[in-house]
Amino acid sequence: MHPRRGDRQSITKALNTTAVSLKCSEEPEMRRIGHLSGSERKGFVMSKPHHQSILYQSIKRLDGQMAIGTSRYEAKQELRAKAVSQEESGWSVSDYLIRSYKTREIYQDVSLKFVSWVRATYGIKDLRDLDPRAEELASCYLDLRLQAGKSPSTLKTERSALRLFFSESTLAESILLPKRTRQGITRSRYPVARDRKFQPANWQPLLTFEKAVGLRKNELRRILVKEVYIGLSGQLVAYVSRGKGGKAREAPVLPGRAQDVLAVIAGRDPEERVFPRLPDTEVQDLRREYAQQLYLYYAGPGWSLPPTDRRLRPTDYDPEAVDRVSKALGHNRRDVVLNNYLR
Repeated sequence: MHPRRGDRQSITKALNTTAVSLKCSEEPEMRRIGHLSGSERKGFVMSKPHHQSILYQSIKRLDGQMAIGTSRYEAKQELRAKAVSQEESGWSVSDYLIRSYKTREIYQDVSLKFVSWVRATYGIKDLRDLDPRAEELASCYLDLRLQAGKSPSTLKTERSALRLFFSESTLAESILLPKRTRQGITRSRYPVARDRKFQPANWQPLLTFEKAVGLRKNELRRILVKEVYIGLSGQLVAYVSRGKGGKAREAPVLPGRAQDVLAVIAGRDPEERVFPRLPDTEVQDLRREYAQQLYLYYAGPGWSLPPTDRRLRPTDYDPEAVDRVSKALGHNRRDVVLNNYLR
């Protein structure tokens, strides 16, 4: 018997009765399916699993390439030894793993921008369809970026990120990237917009400390009061628990600056962060200043900074002093110090 028109209670009761009857008629069938064996279930059509987006797939791939806390140097040595044993060139080898959170941040940004471009331009929505075309599409993408006037450093970083993402060391090798030059390095060498808001007078302890130790900004953010101490050499040092690549090091305090550093931490809780907050500004220019002064100290009398107006010669610098500065900065690469800090 149908409910009368306008009788809301009757209509609601009828609907509820129908819903219950449908539910009851379906549940026995579902219970029977749940008790079937694997072979017996094949006759039933199950719902299609949710498809993961290509961006989600990309993030999961990068998750699988994380190797925080492992040694990149040891991994390369092992790969090179294996290549030599197979009579192959072991110069350029990689295990395609990420050992730094900062590298992960940069490479993920590059990879997701590329994947988004591929999806929007070619309609590719799965890495299984993208991987076979990686060479073709990565080359096209980098060529477009080159035509857009991106800097050599940006292009090199993007290609390195995509090579790691696809685990292919020669990816987009056909794209000839312009060489990076010292003149093209602009980071912290010229004023930028955000520097206009920075008030140096309000941050004198920070500036004094940084000029003496030359830490990266994220290292400054983490360092504790107790991590400034007298090292085994008898020199005051700033201990970096997790620097670039997750490596620890002791950064020597510049000679003559020890009292400035000690004044910043005097009377404070050893477990306290030296700088609970940092301003929105770069410190790379202060790292360069630190590196140059430390180099002149290590090199000794008679040495000056390497020339900037011509190609470097081996006699233009003290290699031992450069290596010590490189270690203090947490780079361990002579070319980086010569091209980015001392010139």
